[in-house]
Amino acid sequence: MSPHKSISAPQVKPGVEVLFEKHLDLIRGKRVGLITNPTGVDNRLESSIERFRSQPEVKLVALYGPEHGVRGNAQAGEYVPFYFDDHFQLPVFSLYGQTSKPPADMMTNIDHYMRSFDIRHEGKQVESGMMRSVELMVFDLQDAGTRVYTYIATMAYAMQAAAEADIPFVVLDRPNPIGGEILEGPLLEFPRHSSFIGLYPIPLRHGMTSGELARLFNDRFLPKKVKLIVVPMENWKREQWFDETSLPWVLPSPNLPTLESATVYPGQVILEGTNLSEGRGTTRPFEIFGAPWLDGFLLARELNALNLPGVVFREIWFTPSFSKFQGERCGGCQLHVTNRAAYRPVATTLAVLAAVRKQPGSRLELHADYFDKVMGTCAVREALERGQTAGRIVEGFAPGLAAFEKLRAPYLLYP
Repeated sequence: MSPHKSISAPQVKPGVEVLFEKHLDLIRGKRVGLITNPTGVDNRLESSIERFRSQPEVKLVALYGPEHGVRGNAQAGEYVPFYFDDHFQLPVFSLYGQTSKPPADMMTNIDHYMRSFDIRHEGKQVESGMMRSVELMVFDLQDAGTRVYTYIATMAYAMQAAAEADIPFVVLDRPNPIGGEILEGPLLEFPRHSSFIGLYPIPLRHGMTSGELARLFNDRFLPKKVKLIVVPMENWKREQWFDETSLPWVLPSPNLPTLESATVYPGQVILEGTNLSEGRGTTRPFEIFGAPWLDGFLLARELNALNLPGVVFREIWFTPSFSKFQGERCGGCQLHVTNRAAYRPVATTLAVLAAVRKQPGSRLELHADYFDKVMGTCAVREALERGQTAGRIVEGFAPGLAAFEKLRAPYLLYP
């Protein structure tokens, strides 16, 4: 993949840097609750947590973690408990475990909330008055640019909770790592297919930043508007991919270790709703896929014959260390993206599924409930099961994408 770096392009400043350099007044004298994980860093890799803790004019009173936790170590779907962190000397609440949407007490009466669940610090139950209430919720997470990524649902639920508690909500914006120009896939059918992996009617590849999505959600979809403040980045342009920002890459979750994995993710995440391995349990999650019954040599030949733009397939054998087919040898393919501007991950993965379905002795299964949640509609699964071509399916996305392009326009922050 060509990095397309521009030497003359100024370094992008994430929202957290802009906040402390130019908008300290937003947080000065406030008791802050921070939703973050290891991606919350500045250009020097200093964590947002430490920046807030070292600011004498700000009181950081609680941390809130999304899926994978504040430390980023939990695997996909793993229950994340809440606890008291002895290093940060802060309570760490999980928004992917006991709750998705923080209850009021988790923000407005923290000591009471912790005592009610017998949360302990140094072996002793947390004493009344040890913690205080949150006056300002701050969100600083790196999104992946795909609807099927739970951080934006965590943001939306936290915004709802903050609105109900009359607490302002600040989003420290970060780049869309796969650029902000290309839109792909069907719009989620709301509310029928709304879930934690897709709350609102946006496309699979939405082309927006977290701050832009927050503006859209707040104006169009939240039942009650929150007092929203977005701190934009500086120097980011919509056409920029993450490796053109000069920002350090910190894996946003355990199975998106590189920009290459994030590049294919908008399409390959669809495989989660099938009986194909999407490469979890390997060192190249989402870039490789397969199953014990799949002939990778035959499949690679058939897929390469399609001349799909910007991608070449190579046959591969792999044995997942966990997840689907743990310990079993799988045949399959690796996607090698040769031109990311031309490559269309959603169309590519639909072509993969259509090709796998036609293989002799194919055992492909589309698990209706989860597959439809990922796609945000049952229409794609039904079309594949009827034998419709990937090209025809993708053509059907065009009206929804055109409508979303108009819908999102007023909420975009970057040229």
